[in-house]
Amino acid sequence: MSSKGILYLGQLVGLLLCFWGTASLAQEWQSLSESDRQMLQGFEGRWSQLNESQREQLLRGARRWSEMSSQQRRQARQQFNRWQKLPEERRIRLRDSYRRFMDLPEEKRQRIREAHKRFRQMSPEQRRQLRERWRDSEGDRRRAGRGERQRLERRQRRGEIEKG
Repeated sequence: MSSKGILYLGQLVGLLLCFWGTASLAQEWQSLSESDRQMLQGFEGRWSQLNESQREQLLRGARRWSEMSSQQRRQARQQFNRWQKLPEERRIRLRDSYRRFMDLPEEKRQRIREAHKRFRQMSPEQRRQLRERWRDSEGDRRRAGRGERQRLERRQRRGEIEKG
């Protein structure tokens, strides 16, 4: 594998690690298996500077990568390329959304996954209609909230209720 390919693989492994937890895998460079060292050779020079968590993530990602089929690797590369092309602000928002999702209880995450699966199975027209209904209901909620705030402010100005 060329050095450019190794670097690319290292970046891809890093991305994959953003989405998967860690296991107790951190080791010193020389104690890694030959295949792990080869997969992670782009990190050799700074391995000792990485903390245990970073090492664990890299090892887990490298091992996950080595277990992927060629089709799974191709899809991972495509996803990584799309990720790289996103503006930094969008990547920050996505990372934040992912963290919030992972903070949810497992049962709620499962309900969200199932809803997403149902959404993906809808026809483009059904998705469009659902988005429109959601936008309309969001607008209604915002307008209702704005109306409620205005009523509250009027009552405060009339002295019917205290500000605060």
